[in-house]
Amino acid sequence: MKGLRGRFGSLLRRLGARGDATTEAAALLDAWAAPARRYHGTSHLLDCLARLDESPAAPPGHDLVEAALWFHDAVYEPLAADNEERSADWARGALARHDVAPAAIEEIARLILLTRHGAPPADPAGRLLCDIDLSILGRAPAEFAEYERGIRAEYAPVPEAAYREGRRRVLRTFLARDPLYGTSWFRERYEQPARVNLRRAIERLGPPDQMPVG
Repeated sequence: MKGLRGRFGSLLRRLGARGDATTEAAALLDAWAAPARRYHGTSHLLDCLARLDESPAAPPGHDLVEAALWFHDAVYEPLAADNEERSADWARGALARHDVAPAAIEEIARLILLTRHGAPPADPAGRLLCDIDLSILGRAPAEFAEYERGIRAEYAPVPEAAYREGRRRVLRTFLARDPLYGTSWFRERYEQPARVNLRRAIERLGPPDQMPVG
């Protein structure tokens, strides 16, 4: 965690922030480390930062993409519909307290909102951010299966039938994208494995008429 705090502080300094970012980093890391986060926890943040580091894509505003990754799941309540909006608001407040330029803050907030994944992003920074967030879909089968178990655990209050219906809808939406990944680097590495994982996951969920009731 000390390394993460240091990384966050360095990022803010590159963004022109003033003052000590220790308190902001601690609050963010506490949120990511909440026990109920079975997938969207610190390991997801670490994974996103690792994918950013290994990607050769470096669009203008690379640091803005990293900042968006730090904040994109700052608020995560599985049954809430406004997690991304609240996470963007958290970023706005935290960065403004450190005098980051308003234009940079609004770009970071815009990128965070793209992680709603309502549509493929049209800009290089947005494509990189979303590809990083969705790279889990194209991982090895065992890692993808662990991701699926984590998501189900986060949605534990949702009855099985409702969960399967909603999850099937989400996975089919991703499978329908062509391509799924917006950058060539992620597409070459994850596109085909992601399609295999998504098809298998949808099959495991079963057709609607085979869903359990209750």
